[in-house]
Amino acid sequence: MKTVIIDYGSGNVESVFNALLLVKNKNHEITISNNPAEIKSANSLILPGVGAFADCINGLKSVSGLAEEVRKQVITEKKPFLGICVGMQVLASIGYEDGEHKGLSFISGKVEKIIASENLKVPHMGWNELIIKEVKHPVLQNIKTGDHVYFANSYFFRCQNQNNELAHAEYGSQISAIIAKDNIFGVQFHPEKSAEVGLTLLKNFLNWRP
Repeated sequence: MKTVIIDYGSGNVESVFNALLLVKNKNHEITISNNPAEIKSANSLILPGVGAFADCINGLKSVSGLAEEVRKQVITEKKPFLGICVGMQVLASIGYEDGEHKGLSFISGKVEKIIASENLKVPHMGWNELIIKEVKHPVLQNIKTGDHVYFANSYFFRCQNQNNELAHAEYGSQISAIIAKDNIFGVQFHPEKSAEVGLTLLKNFLNWRP
């Protein structure tokens, strides 16, 4: 088995890589690559992301054939896919950070800014509680409402179909924390910074066979 962390210049790939090394079994290969041939040979894919929505989309498109191969492997070949933070947000149809930008449209929805107020600082930074819907998803095994995970976001994913939202966090309003559709799974928080809960989720993802 091989999982490829997609390196496109906008992700904290090393910290995700190191977290995966802690939970993988000895026969599971973890690699970091932006080579479309490596993407094609993977059994599963992870897209980390930090920074702005448009930068992440442009980073994917800047490597010849990368965005096209990712789409083929995720949408056509149905390989397990995990998007992290902005790597989750770019799954949307459109994002409104610094203008209007088309996303990958893997899960219908839009990415909007969290509205700051006197009592609500933006970005949403630090630990927050997961509120999980009554869904039995394999990647959520041994993860429950009340578990705390680490967020760092100024924007949030608003799903067009609420059935795609598996969990949220409260931050002024409900912020999508976990989304999923078929072989695609996304988390707004950083599992690699979320202690045992994050490591549990990463291990579950490596073992997921949708």
